Amino acid sequence: MSTLKADTIQSTGGGAATLTKQVAAKVWLQYNASHAIQGSFNVSSLADGGTGRGTTSLTSSMANDDYSLQYSDSCPGSVAVSGIRIISVATGTYATDSCNNSGAYTDGAINCTAVFGDLA
Repeated sequence: MSTLKADTIQSTGGGAATLTKQVAAKVWLQYNASHAIQGSFNVSSLADGGTGRGTTSLTSSMANDDYSLQYSDSCPGSVAVSGIRIISVATGTYATDSCNNSGAYTDGAINCTAVFGDLA
């Protein structure tokens, strides 16, 4: 049995290697109610757009804006989230918001996103 160890794998052209027949999240992010990133992959920044709103910028862009974006959050105490929306998607960013049962924007205590699709 052989073992392959590498820190970086690139294509012969020097860019990101193309992975075929593999489905994995190309982006994941967890942040708190203060929009402080707790952990991430392929995320360059998170902009706080106000209570319950945020825009995520990607380190490596997606090939197009037809990717699948998953978003969930958990609000503190007895506040129930009634609406989680994906506001916009682009190859290098996406924006989300969430609101409580009264329709007011609410910052979740734990917010999680994941993106599935092809990188540029």
